[in-house]
Amino acid sequence: MRLSALDIVVLVIYFAAMIGVGIYVTRRASKNLDSYFLGGKSMPWWLLGVSNASAMWDITGTMWLVYILFAYGLKAVFLPWLWPVFNQVFDAVYLSKWIRRSNVRTGAEWITTRFGAGRGGELSRAVVVLFALVSVTAFISYDFQGMGKFCKAFLPWDMSPNTYAVILMSITAIYVVLGGMLSVVLTDFAQFVLMAISSVFIAGVAMQRVGISTLDQVTPAGWQGLFFGWNLDLDWSTLLPAMSGRIAEDGWATMFGFFFMVMVFKGILVSMAGAAPNYDMQRILAAKNPKEASLMSAIVSICLVPRWIMIGGITLLGLAFMTPEFRQMGDKIDFELVLPYVINNFLPAGLTGILLAGLLSAFMSTFSATVNAGAAYLVNDLYKRYVKPEAENRTLIRASYIASVLILAAGMSVGYFLTSINQITQWIVSGLFGGYTAANVLKWYWWRLNGYGYFWGMLTGIVSAILAPVVAPGLHPLYAFPFILLLSGIASIVSSLVTDPVEEETLKSFYRNVRPWGFWKPVHAMLVKEDPSIQPNTDAARDLTNCGVGIVWQLTLVRFRSMSSSAI
Repeated sequence: MRLSALDIVVLVIYFAAMIGVGIYVTRRASKNLDSYFLGGKSMPWWLLGVSNASAMWDITGTMWLVYILFAYGLKAVFLPWLWPVFNQVFDAVYLSKWIRRSNVRTGAEWITTRFGAGRGGELSRAVVVLFALVSVTAFISYDFQGMGKFCKAFLPWDMSPNTYAVILMSITAIYVVLGGMLSVVLTDFAQFVLMAISSVFIAGVAMQRVGISTLDQVTPAGWQGLFFGWNLDLDWSTLLPAMSGRIAEDGWATMFGFFFMVMVFKGILVSMAGAAPNYDMQRILAAKNPKEASLMSAIVSICLVPRWIMIGGITLLGLAFMTPEFRQMGDKIDFELVLPYVINNFLPAGLTGILLAGLLSAFMSTFSATVNAGAAYLVNDLYKRYVKPEAENRTLIRASYIASVLILAAGMSVGYFLTSINQITQWIVSGLFGGYTAANVLKWYWWRLNGYGYFWGMLTGIVSAILAPVVAPGLHPLYAFPFILLLSGIASIVSSLVTDPVEEETLKSFYRNVRPWGFWKPVHAMLVKEDPSIQPNTDAARDLTNCGVGIVWQLTLVRFRSMSSSAI
Protein backbone atom coordinates (compact mmCIF):
# COMPACT_ATOMS: atom_id res chain seq x y z
CA MET A 1 0.00 0.00 0.00
CA ARG A 2 1.45 3.37 -0.97
CA LEU A 3 1.20 6.25 1.50
CA SER A 4 2.70 9.67 0.84
CA ALA A 5 3.96 11.98 3.56
CA LEU A 6 0.78 14.03 3.10
CA ASP A 7 -1.38 10.94 3.71
CA ILE A 8 0.49 10.15 6.93
CA VAL A 9 0.09 13.75 8.12
CA VAL A 10 -3.68 13.52 7.49
CA LEU A 11 -3.89 10.33 9.57
CA VAL A 12 -1.88 11.82 12.45
CA ILE A 13 -4.02 14.99 12.49
CA TYR A 14 -7.19 12.88 12.47
CA PHE A 15 -6.19 10.76 15.46
CA ALA A 16 -4.96 13.78 17.43
CA ALA A 17 -8.25 15.57 16.77
CA MET A 18 -10.32 12.61 17.98
CA ILE A 19 -8.37 12.43 21.24
CA GLY A 20 -8.67 16.22 21.59
CA VAL A 21 -12.46 15.98 21.41
CA GLY A 22 -12.50 13.46 24.26
CA ILE A 23 -10.33 15.68 26.45
CA TYR A 24 -12.38 18.78 25.59
CA VAL A 25 -15.73 17.33 26.68
CA THR A 26 -14.46 15.45 29.76
CA ARG A 27 -15.80 17.96 32.31
CA ARG A 28 -19.24 18.15 30.72
CA ALA A 29 -19.49 14.37 30.39
CA SER A 30 -18.53 13.72 34.03
CA LYS A 31 -21.46 15.55 35.65
CA ASN A 32 -23.54 12.38 36.17
CA LEU A 33 -24.42 9.05 34.53
CA ASP A 34 -26.94 10.65 32.19
CA SER A 35 -24.25 13.02 30.98
CA TYR A 36 -21.69 10.24 30.56
CA PHE A 37 -23.86 7.56 28.93
CA LEU A 38 -26.62 9.63 27.30
CA GLY A 39 -24.95 12.99 26.68
CA GLY A 40 -27.29 14.60 29.22
CA LYS A 41 -30.25 13.93 26.89
CA SER A 42 -29.53 17.32 25.39
CA MET A 43 -28.09 16.56 21.96
CA PRO A 44 -30.13 17.42 18.84
CA TRP A 45 -31.88 14.53 17.11
CA TRP A 46 -30.08 15.05 13.80
CA LEU A 47 -26.67 14.75 15.46
CA LEU A 48 -27.74 11.53 17.20
CA GLY A 49 -29.05 10.24 13.89
CA VAL A 50 -25.77 10.95 12.08
CA SER A 51 -23.91 9.27 14.95
CA ASN A 52 -26.17 6.21 14.77
CA ALA A 53 -25.64 5.93 11.01
CA SER A 54 -21.89 6.36 11.44
CA ALA A 55 -21.81 3.56 14.02
CA MET A 56 -23.55 1.28 11.48
CA TRP A 57 -21.04 2.14 8.74
CA ASP A 58 -18.83 -0.86 9.33
CA ILE A 59 -16.21 -1.38 6.62
CA THR A 60 -16.32 -5.18 6.87
CA GLY A 61 -20.04 -5.06 6.24
CA THR A 62 -19.41 -2.57 3.44
CA MET A 63 -17.10 -5.02 1.68
CA TRP A 64 -19.73 -7.74 2.03
CA LEU A 65 -22.19 -5.39 0.35
CA VAL A 66 -19.66 -4.80 -2.44
CA TYR A 67 -19.50 -8.55 -2.96
CA ILE A 68 -23.27 -9.07 -3.15
CA LEU A 69 -23.73 -6.13 -5.54
CA PHE A 70 -20.90 -7.49 -7.70
CA ALA A 71 -22.37 -11.01 -7.72
CA TYR A 72 -26.13 -10.39 -7.70
CA GLY A 73 -26.47 -7.03 -9.42
CA LEU A 74 -29.36 -4.77 -8.47
CA LYS A 75 -31.16 -7.72 -6.87
CA ALA A 76 -28.61 -7.29 -4.10
CA VAL A 77 -30.57 -4.30 -2.79
CA PHE A 78 -32.85 -6.82 -1.06
CA LEU A 79 -30.12 -8.86 0.65
CA PRO A 80 -29.34 -6.34 3.45
CA TRP A 81 -32.83 -7.20 4.70
CA LEU A 82 -31.10 -10.23 6.27
CA TRP A 83 -29.97 -7.96 9.13
CA PRO A 84 -32.64 -6.27 8.55
CA VAL A 85 -31.84 -2.71 7.52
CA PHE A 86 -35.49 -1.65 7.63
CA ASN A 87 -35.65 -1.98 11.43
CA GLN A 88 -34.97 1.78 11.47
CA VAL A 89 -38.29 2.31 9.69
CA PHE A 90 -40.23 0.54 12.46
CA ASP A 91 -38.27 2.50 15.06
CA ALA A 92 -39.04 5.78 13.32
CA VAL A 93 -42.76 5.09 12.91
CA TYR A 94 -43.58 4.02 16.46
CA LEU A 95 -41.03 1.97 18.44
CA SER A 96 -38.53 4.75 19.21
CA LYS A 97 -41.16 6.87 20.91
CA TRP A 98 -42.41 3.84 22.84
CA ILE A 99 -38.87 3.19 24.10
CA ARG A 100 -38.08 6.84 24.90
CA ARG A 101 -41.27 7.33 26.93
CA SER A 102 -39.75 5.14 29.64
CA ASN A 103 -37.17 7.86 30.42
CA VAL A 104 -34.57 5.30 31.58
CA ARG A 105 -30.84 4.93 31.01
CA THR A 106 -30.35 1.40 29.55
CA GLY A 107 -32.32 -1.42 27.96
CA ALA A 108 -32.08 -3.45 31.16
CA GLU A 109 -33.53 -0.59 33.20
CA TRP A 110 -36.27 -0.30 30.58
CA ILE A 111 -37.23 -3.96 31.09
CA THR A 112 -38.04 -3.22 34.75
CA THR A 113 -40.71 -0.75 33.63
CA ARG A 114 -42.37 -3.64 31.76
CA PHE A 115 -42.00 -6.55 34.22
CA GLY A 116 -41.54 -4.88 37.61
CA ALA A 117 -39.01 -5.46 40.36
CA GLY A 118 -40.12 -8.91 41.57
CA ARG A 119 -38.27 -12.15 40.93
CA GLY A 120 -39.57 -12.41 37.38
CA GLY A 121 -38.55 -8.83 36.73
CA GLU A 122 -35.07 -9.44 38.12
CA LEU A 123 -34.65 -12.53 35.93
CA SER A 124 -35.75 -10.62 32.84
CA ARG A 125 -33.40 -7.77 33.68
CA ALA A 126 -30.54 -10.19 34.29
CA VAL A 127 -30.97 -11.91 30.93
CA VAL A 128 -30.97 -8.53 29.16
CA VAL A 129 -27.76 -7.51 30.95
CA LEU A 130 -26.24 -10.87 30.02
CA PHE A 131 -27.34 -10.50 26.41
CA ALA A 132 -26.03 -6.95 26.23
CA LEU A 133 -22.62 -7.75 27.72
CA VAL A 134 -22.10 -10.87 25.63
CA SER A 135 -23.17 -9.09 22.44
CA VAL A 136 -20.96 -6.08 23.23
CA THR A 137 -17.97 -8.35 23.83
CA ALA A 138 -18.71 -10.22 20.61
CA PHE A 139 -18.95 -7.01 18.58
CA ILE A 140 -15.68 -5.68 20.02
CA SER A 141 -13.93 -8.94 19.15
CA TYR A 142 -15.45 -8.65 15.66
CA ASP A 143 -14.04 -5.13 15.38
CA PHE A 144 -10.69 -6.34 16.72
CA GLN A 145 -10.38 -8.93 13.96
CA GLY A 146 -11.66 -6.61 11.24
CA MET A 147 -9.56 -3.61 12.24
CA GLY A 148 -6.38 -5.68 12.48
CA LYS A 149 -6.78 -7.26 9.05
CA PHE A 150 -7.78 -3.94 7.51
CA CYS A 151 -4.72 -2.14 8.89
CA LYS A 152 -2.39 -4.96 7.82
CA ALA A 153 -3.66 -4.66 4.25
CA PHE A 154 -3.71 -0.86 4.04
CA LEU A 155 -1.00 0.57 6.31
CA PRO A 156 2.67 0.36 5.30
CA TRP A 157 4.30 -0.50 8.63
CA ASP A 158 5.38 -4.08 9.29
CA MET A 159 3.20 -5.01 12.26
CA SER A 160 0.91 -7.96 12.90
CA PRO A 161 -2.89 -7.53 12.55
CA ASN A 162 -3.32 -7.98 16.32
CA THR A 163 -0.73 -5.28 17.06
CA TYR A 164 -2.48 -2.86 14.73
CA ALA A 165 -5.82 -3.64 16.38
CA VAL A 166 -4.48 -3.10 19.91
CA ILE A 167 -2.94 0.27 18.97
CA LEU A 168 -5.98 1.61 17.11
CA MET A 169 -8.48 0.42 19.72
CA SER A 170 -6.37 1.89 22.52
CA ILE A 171 -6.34 5.28 20.78
CA THR A 172 -10.11 5.09 20.34
CA ALA A 173 -10.58 4.10 23.96
CA ILE A 174 -8.94 7.33 25.15
CA TYR A 175 -11.71 9.58 23.85
CA VAL A 176 -14.44 7.04 24.67
CA VAL A 177 -13.37 6.71 28.31
CA LEU A 178 -12.79 10.45 28.82
CA GLY A 179 -15.82 11.90 27.06
CA GLY A 180 -18.50 9.18 27.21
CA MET A 181 -21.34 9.37 24.73
CA LEU A 182 -20.82 13.07 24.02
CA SER A 183 -17.34 12.45 22.63
CA VAL A 184 -18.57 9.36 20.79
CA VAL A 185 -21.33 11.34 19.05
CA LEU A 186 -19.07 14.28 18.15
CA THR A 187 -16.32 12.05 16.76
CA ASP A 188 -18.94 9.99 14.92
CA PHE A 189 -20.02 13.19 13.18
CA ALA A 190 -16.46 13.97 12.11
CA GLN A 191 -16.00 10.39 10.93
CA PHE A 192 -19.23 10.56 8.96
CA VAL A 193 -18.06 13.70 7.15
CA LEU A 194 -14.79 11.99 6.16
CA MET A 195 -16.61 8.92 4.87
CA ALA A 196 -19.13 11.02 2.95
CA ILE A 197 -16.33 12.96 1.21
CA SER A 198 -14.59 9.69 0.33
CA SER A 199 -17.84 8.18 -0.95
CA VAL A 200 -18.61 11.07 -3.27
CA PHE A 201 -15.09 11.04 -4.68
CA ILE A 202 -15.08 7.28 -5.34
CA ALA A 203 -18.52 7.47 -6.95
CA GLY A 204 -17.37 10.39 -9.12
CA VAL A 205 -14.37 8.41 -10.36
CA ALA A 206 -16.61 5.42 -11.11
CA MET A 207 -19.09 7.54 -13.05
CA GLN A 208 -16.27 9.00 -15.15
CA ARG A 209 -14.44 5.74 -15.81
CA VAL A 210 -17.25 3.19 -16.22
CA GLY A 211 -19.90 3.59 -18.88
CA ILE A 212 -23.01 1.59 -19.66
CA SER A 213 -21.32 -0.18 -22.57
CA THR A 214 -18.47 -1.30 -20.30
CA LEU A 215 -20.92 -2.51 -17.67
CA ASP A 216 -22.83 -4.53 -20.26
CA GLN A 217 -19.61 -6.28 -21.26
CA VAL A 218 -18.64 -7.42 -17.75
CA THR A 219 -22.03 -8.40 -16.29
CA PRO A 220 -24.43 -11.24 -17.22
CA ALA A 221 -27.95 -10.77 -18.57
CA GLY A 222 -30.33 -9.72 -15.80
CA TRP A 223 -27.61 -8.17 -13.63
CA GLN A 224 -29.12 -4.70 -14.01
CA GLY A 225 -32.67 -5.89 -13.33
CA LEU A 226 -34.31 -5.44 -9.94
CA PHE A 227 -36.96 -8.16 -10.13
CA PHE A 228 -36.53 -11.92 -10.00
CA GLY A 229 -38.42 -15.20 -10.22
CA TRP A 230 -38.31 -18.37 -8.14
CA ASN A 231 -34.64 -18.88 -9.11
CA LEU A 232 -31.96 -16.22 -9.48
CA ASP A 233 -31.02 -16.99 -13.12
CA LEU A 234 -27.73 -15.08 -13.31
CA ASP A 235 -25.26 -16.91 -15.55
CA TRP A 236 -21.64 -15.95 -14.83
CA SER A 237 -20.20 -19.06 -16.50
CA THR A 238 -18.73 -17.26 -19.53
CA LEU A 239 -17.70 -13.99 -17.87
CA LEU A 240 -16.35 -15.19 -14.52
CA PRO A 241 -16.84 -18.95 -14.01
CA ALA A 242 -15.72 -18.93 -10.37
CA MET A 243 -18.56 -16.56 -9.52
CA SER A 244 -21.11 -19.26 -10.27
CA GLY A 245 -19.46 -21.41 -7.61
CA ARG A 246 -19.50 -18.56 -5.08
CA ILE A 247 -23.20 -17.95 -5.67
CA ALA A 248 -23.90 -21.68 -5.30
CA GLU A 249 -22.01 -21.70 -1.98
CA ASP A 250 -24.21 -18.86 -0.72
CA GLY A 251 -27.22 -21.14 -1.18
CA TRP A 252 -29.50 -18.37 -2.45
CA ALA A 253 -29.54 -18.91 -6.22
CA THR A 254 -32.01 -21.80 -6.25
CA MET A 255 -35.36 -21.10 -4.62
CA PHE A 256 -34.42 -17.41 -4.36
CA GLY A 257 -38.12 -16.57 -4.16
CA PHE A 258 -38.57 -18.77 -1.08
CA PHE A 259 -35.40 -17.32 0.44
CA PHE A 260 -36.80 -13.83 -0.12
CA MET A 261 -40.10 -14.68 1.62
CA VAL A 262 -38.35 -16.14 4.68
CA MET A 263 -36.01 -13.13 4.78
CA VAL A 264 -38.92 -10.67 4.79
CA PHE A 265 -40.79 -12.72 7.42
CA LYS A 266 -37.75 -12.72 9.69
CA GLY A 267 -37.01 -9.06 9.03
CA ILE A 268 -40.49 -7.87 9.97
CA LEU A 269 -40.53 -9.86 13.22
CA VAL A 270 -37.03 -8.75 14.22
CA SER A 271 -37.99 -5.14 13.47
CA MET A 272 -41.19 -5.41 15.51
CA ALA A 273 -39.09 -6.66 18.45
CA GLY A 274 -37.54 -3.20 18.72
CA ALA A 275 -33.97 -2.02 19.17
CA ALA A 276 -31.57 -4.49 20.76
CA PRO A 277 -29.77 -3.37 23.95
CA ASN A 278 -26.78 -1.82 22.20
CA TYR A 279 -25.68 1.57 20.81
CA ASP A 280 -28.89 1.85 18.76
CA MET A 281 -31.09 1.79 21.88
CA GLN A 282 -28.68 4.10 23.73
CA ARG A 283 -29.19 6.79 21.11
CA ILE A 284 -32.95 6.41 21.31
CA LEU A 285 -32.77 6.86 25.08
CA ALA A 286 -30.41 9.85 24.64
CA ALA A 287 -32.95 11.82 22.59
CA LYS A 288 -34.55 14.85 24.23
CA ASN A 289 -38.08 13.47 23.97
CA PRO A 290 -40.11 10.72 22.19
CA LYS A 291 -40.70 12.86 19.10
CA GLU A 292 -36.99 13.51 18.62
CA ALA A 293 -36.26 9.82 19.21
CA SER A 294 -38.48 9.01 16.21
CA LEU A 295 -36.88 11.75 14.10
CA MET A 296 -33.44 10.41 14.99
CA SER A 297 -34.34 6.94 13.73
CA ALA A 298 -35.95 8.38 10.59
CA ILE A 299 -32.81 10.22 9.51
CA VAL A 300 -30.54 7.16 9.81
CA SER A 301 -31.60 5.72 6.44
CA ILE A 302 -30.93 9.06 4.74
CA CYS A 303 -27.52 9.38 6.41
CA LEU A 304 -26.52 5.96 5.07
CA VAL A 305 -26.98 7.10 1.44
CA PRO A 306 -23.24 7.99 1.12
CA ARG A 307 -22.45 4.42 2.10
CA TRP A 308 -24.52 3.09 -0.80
CA ILE A 309 -22.76 5.59 -3.09
CA MET A 310 -19.38 4.22 -1.98
CA ILE A 311 -20.53 0.63 -2.47
CA GLY A 312 -21.77 1.38 -5.98
CA GLY A 313 -18.55 3.17 -6.94
CA ILE A 314 -16.23 0.46 -5.60
CA THR A 315 -18.29 -2.27 -7.28
CA LEU A 316 -18.33 -0.59 -10.69
CA LEU A 317 -14.57 -0.01 -10.63
CA GLY A 318 -14.03 -3.60 -9.55
CA LEU A 319 -16.25 -4.94 -12.34
CA ALA A 320 -14.59 -2.81 -15.01
CA PHE A 321 -10.93 -3.14 -14.03
CA MET A 322 -10.48 -6.20 -11.82
CA THR A 323 -12.50 -8.85 -13.62
CA PRO A 324 -9.43 -10.00 -15.62
CA GLU A 325 -7.45 -10.41 -12.38
CA PHE A 326 -10.34 -12.32 -10.79
CA ARG A 327 -10.35 -14.73 -13.73
CA GLN A 328 -6.68 -15.48 -13.06
CA MET A 329 -7.44 -16.27 -9.41
CA GLY A 330 -9.52 -19.29 -10.42
CA ASP A 331 -11.76 -20.47 -7.59
CA LYS A 332 -10.05 -18.25 -5.00
CA ILE A 333 -11.56 -14.86 -5.78
CA ASP A 334 -10.67 -12.35 -3.06
CA PHE A 335 -13.08 -9.40 -3.09
CA GLU A 336 -11.12 -7.70 -0.30
CA LEU A 337 -8.61 -6.74 -3.00
CA VAL A 338 -11.08 -4.41 -4.70
CA LEU A 339 -10.74 -1.54 -2.24
CA PRO A 340 -6.90 -1.53 -2.16
CA TYR A 341 -6.96 -1.57 -5.96
CA VAL A 342 -9.29 1.44 -6.06
CA ILE A 343 -7.16 3.39 -3.59
CA ASN A 344 -3.86 2.60 -5.29
CA ASN A 345 -5.06 3.36 -8.81
CA PHE A 346 -7.65 6.12 -8.55
CA LEU A 347 -6.97 8.30 -5.50
CA PRO A 348 -4.39 11.12 -5.37
CA ALA A 349 -2.11 11.81 -2.40
CA GLY A 350 -3.96 13.51 0.44
CA LEU A 351 -7.30 12.02 -0.55
CA THR A 352 -5.81 8.60 0.14
CA GLY A 353 -5.14 9.73 3.70
CA ILE A 354 -8.65 11.14 4.03
CA LEU A 355 -10.18 7.89 2.76
CA LEU A 356 -8.04 5.75 5.07
CA ALA A 357 -8.96 7.98 8.01
CA GLY A 358 -12.59 7.59 7.02
CA LEU A 359 -12.33 3.81 6.65
CA LEU A 360 -10.54 3.48 9.98
CA SER A 361 -13.19 5.70 11.51
CA ALA A 362 -15.85 3.28 10.28
CA PHE A 363 -14.33 0.64 12.55
CA MET A 364 -13.70 3.11 15.36
CA SER A 365 -17.21 4.51 15.27
CA THR A 366 -18.87 1.11 15.73
CA PHE A 367 -16.30 0.17 18.34
CA SER A 368 -16.58 3.37 20.38
CA ALA A 369 -20.37 3.25 20.44
CA THR A 370 -20.27 -0.39 21.53
CA VAL A 371 -17.85 0.27 24.39
CA ASN A 372 -19.97 3.14 25.67
CA ALA A 373 -23.16 1.04 25.58
CA GLY A 374 -21.51 -1.94 27.33
CA ALA A 375 -20.09 0.20 30.12
CA ALA A 376 -23.57 1.62 30.76
CA TYR A 377 -24.88 -1.85 31.60
CA LEU A 378 -21.95 -2.67 33.87
CA VAL A 379 -22.24 0.54 35.87
CA ASN A 380 -25.97 1.31 35.85
CA ASP A 381 -27.40 -2.20 35.99
CA LEU A 382 -24.79 -4.08 38.02
CA TYR A 383 -22.55 -1.76 40.06
CA LYS A 384 -25.10 0.94 40.92
CA ARG A 385 -28.01 -1.45 41.39
CA TYR A 386 -26.36 -4.24 43.39
CA VAL A 387 -22.94 -3.12 44.63
CA LYS A 388 -23.17 0.56 45.62
CA PRO A 389 -26.69 2.01 45.19
CA GLU A 390 -25.80 5.20 47.11
CA ALA A 391 -22.64 5.97 45.18
CA GLU A 392 -21.93 9.63 44.40
CA ASN A 393 -21.63 10.88 40.85
CA ARG A 394 -17.85 11.12 41.06
CA THR A 395 -17.63 7.49 42.12
CA LEU A 396 -20.00 6.39 39.36
CA ILE A 397 -18.03 8.24 36.69
CA ARG A 398 -14.80 6.62 37.89
CA ALA A 399 -16.58 3.28 37.78
CA SER A 400 -17.61 4.12 34.21
CA TYR A 401 -13.97 4.65 33.24
CA ILE A 402 -13.06 1.27 34.72
CA ALA A 403 -16.06 -0.42 33.10
CA SER A 404 -15.10 0.91 29.68
CA VAL A 405 -11.58 -0.46 30.09
CA LEU A 406 -12.91 -3.85 31.25
CA ILE A 407 -15.30 -4.09 28.31
CA LEU A 408 -12.46 -3.20 25.95
CA ALA A 409 -10.10 -5.76 27.50
CA ALA A 410 -12.71 -8.53 27.34
CA GLY A 411 -13.50 -7.90 23.69
CA MET A 412 -9.84 -7.63 22.68
CA SER A 413 -9.01 -10.84 24.56
CA VAL A 414 -11.70 -12.79 22.74
CA GLY A 415 -10.74 -11.21 19.42
CA TYR A 416 -7.08 -12.13 19.93
CA PHE A 417 -7.90 -15.86 19.87
CA LEU A 418 -10.36 -15.81 16.97
CA THR A 419 -9.21 -17.05 13.59
CA SER A 420 -11.66 -15.24 11.30
CA ILE A 421 -14.19 -12.43 11.10
CA ASN A 422 -16.73 -14.88 9.70
CA GLN A 423 -16.37 -17.01 12.83
CA ILE A 424 -17.68 -14.32 15.16
CA THR A 425 -20.10 -12.83 12.61
CA GLN A 426 -21.95 -16.13 12.17
CA TRP A 427 -22.16 -16.55 15.93
CA ILE A 428 -23.56 -13.05 16.45
CA VAL A 429 -26.13 -13.21 13.64
CA SER A 430 -27.17 -16.87 13.94
CA GLY A 431 -26.58 -17.59 17.60
CA LEU A 432 -26.97 -14.45 19.62
CA PHE A 433 -29.66 -12.52 17.74
CA GLY A 434 -31.46 -15.58 16.42
CA GLY A 435 -33.01 -16.20 19.83
CA TYR A 436 -33.84 -12.58 20.56
CA THR A 437 -37.00 -12.18 18.52
CA ALA A 438 -39.95 -14.07 20.04
CA ALA A 439 -39.72 -12.81 23.63
CA ASN A 440 -39.08 -9.24 22.50
CA VAL A 441 -42.02 -9.19 20.12
CA LEU A 442 -44.33 -10.52 22.82
CA LYS A 443 -43.16 -7.95 25.40
CA TRP A 444 -44.64 -5.14 23.28
CA TYR A 445 -47.89 -6.62 22.05
CA TRP A 446 -49.12 -9.17 24.66
CA TRP A 447 -49.94 -8.02 28.16
CA ARG A 448 -49.77 -11.54 29.69
CA LEU A 449 -46.05 -12.02 29.03
CA ASN A 450 -44.28 -11.77 32.38
CA GLY A 451 -40.66 -11.72 33.52
CA TYR A 452 -40.44 -15.52 33.73
CA GLY A 453 -41.78 -15.88 30.20
CA TYR A 454 -39.33 -13.28 28.90
CA PHE A 455 -36.39 -14.93 30.67
CA TRP A 456 -37.11 -18.48 29.51
CA GLY A 457 -38.03 -17.35 26.01
CA MET A 458 -34.76 -15.44 25.58
CA LEU A 459 -32.70 -18.25 27.08
CA THR A 460 -34.39 -20.96 25.00
CA GLY A 461 -34.05 -18.93 21.82
CA ILE A 462 -30.36 -18.17 22.30
CA VAL A 463 -29.48 -21.76 23.24
CA SER A 464 -31.53 -23.15 20.33
CA ALA A 465 -29.85 -20.82 17.86
CA ILE A 466 -26.38 -21.75 19.09
CA LEU A 467 -27.16 -25.49 18.90
CA ALA A 468 -28.82 -25.28 15.47
CA PRO A 469 -25.53 -25.56 13.50
CA VAL A 470 -24.62 -28.65 15.56
CA VAL A 471 -28.00 -30.37 15.17
CA ALA A 472 -28.45 -29.41 11.50
CA PRO A 473 -25.02 -28.39 10.15
CA GLY A 474 -26.21 -28.16 6.54
CA LEU A 475 -29.17 -25.89 7.28
CA HIS A 476 -28.85 -22.23 6.32
CA PRO A 477 -29.19 -20.00 9.44
CA LEU A 478 -32.10 -18.14 7.83
CA TYR A 479 -34.06 -21.37 7.31
CA ALA A 480 -33.45 -22.30 10.96
CA PHE A 481 -35.10 -19.06 12.10
CA PRO A 482 -38.76 -20.31 12.04
CA PHE A 483 -37.84 -23.31 14.22
CA ILE A 484 -35.90 -21.16 16.70
CA LEU A 485 -38.77 -18.67 16.76
CA LEU A 486 -41.26 -21.45 17.47
CA LEU A 487 -39.25 -22.94 20.35
CA SER A 488 -38.59 -19.55 21.90
CA GLY A 489 -42.22 -18.49 21.51
CA ILE A 490 -43.51 -21.67 23.14
CA ALA A 491 -41.11 -21.21 26.07
CA SER A 492 -42.23 -17.60 26.53
CA ILE A 493 -45.96 -18.35 26.39
CA VAL A 494 -45.93 -21.51 28.52
CA SER A 495 -43.67 -19.98 31.18
CA SER A 496 -45.92 -16.93 31.39
CA LEU A 497 -49.16 -18.91 31.64
CA VAL A 498 -47.94 -21.23 34.43
CA THR A 499 -46.78 -18.28 36.54
CA ASP A 500 -48.57 -15.23 37.89
CA PRO A 501 -49.09 -12.17 35.69
CA VAL A 502 -47.05 -9.01 36.18
CA GLU A 503 -48.33 -6.89 39.08
CA GLU A 504 -51.31 -4.73 38.13
CA GLU A 505 -49.67 -1.46 39.09
CA THR A 506 -46.64 -2.22 36.90
CA LEU A 507 -48.87 -3.14 33.95
CA LYS A 508 -51.00 -0.05 34.35
CA SER A 509 -48.01 2.24 34.68
CA PHE A 510 -46.38 0.75 31.58
CA TYR A 511 -49.55 0.96 29.51
CA ARG A 512 -50.32 4.50 30.65
CA ASN A 513 -46.81 5.78 29.81
CA VAL A 514 -45.99 3.83 26.65
CA ARG A 515 -49.49 3.42 25.20
CA PRO A 516 -48.72 0.38 23.00
CA TRP A 517 -51.22 -1.25 20.68
CA GLY A 518 -51.79 -4.99 20.55
CA PHE A 519 -53.41 -7.41 23.01
CA TRP A 520 -53.74 -5.06 25.99
CA LYS A 521 -57.51 -5.07 26.52
CA PRO A 522 -57.47 -6.40 30.15
CA VAL A 523 -54.98 -3.72 31.18
CA HIS A 524 -56.98 -1.04 29.43
CA ALA A 525 -60.05 -2.23 31.34
CA MET A 526 -58.18 -1.81 34.63
CA LEU A 527 -57.30 1.77 33.78
CA VAL A 528 -60.82 2.64 32.60
CA LYS A 529 -62.07 1.91 36.12
CA GLU A 530 -59.76 4.66 37.40
CA ASP A 531 -60.04 7.02 34.43
CA PRO A 532 -63.01 6.48 32.08
CA SER A 533 -61.58 9.00 29.61
CA ILE A 534 -58.57 6.90 28.68
CA GLN A 535 -58.71 5.59 25.11
CA PRO A 536 -56.99 2.52 23.61
CA ASN A 537 -54.28 2.92 21.02
CA THR A 538 -55.95 2.19 17.67
CA ASP A 539 -52.98 3.17 15.49
CA ALA A 540 -51.82 -0.37 14.64
CA ALA A 541 -53.14 -0.36 11.07
CA ARG A 542 -51.79 3.13 10.42
CA ASP A 543 -48.37 2.37 11.92
CA LEU A 544 -47.90 -0.88 10.02
CA THR A 545 -49.04 0.74 6.77
CA ASN A 546 -46.52 3.53 7.31
CA CYS A 547 -43.84 0.90 7.97
CA GLY A 548 -44.65 -0.69 4.61
CA VAL A 549 -44.41 2.68 2.87
CA GLY A 550 -41.15 3.37 4.71
CA ILE A 551 -39.61 0.08 3.58
CA VAL A 552 -40.40 0.93 -0.06
CA TRP A 553 -38.97 4.44 0.44
CA GLN A 554 -35.78 3.07 2.00
CA LEU A 555 -35.39 0.50 -0.79
CA THR A 556 -35.82 3.28 -3.35
CA LEU A 557 -32.95 5.22 -1.75
CA VAL A 558 -30.64 2.22 -2.12
CA ARG A 559 -31.77 1.37 -5.66
CA PHE A 560 -31.57 5.00 -6.83
CA ARG A 561 -27.98 5.30 -5.65
CA SER A 562 -27.03 1.97 -7.25
CA MET A 563 -28.66 2.99 -10.53
CA SER A 564 -27.18 6.51 -10.53
CA SER A 565 -23.67 5.07 -10.10
CA SER A 566 -24.13 2.86 -13.17
CA ALA A 567 -26.07 5.28 -15.32
CA ILE A 568 -23.13 7.15 -16.76
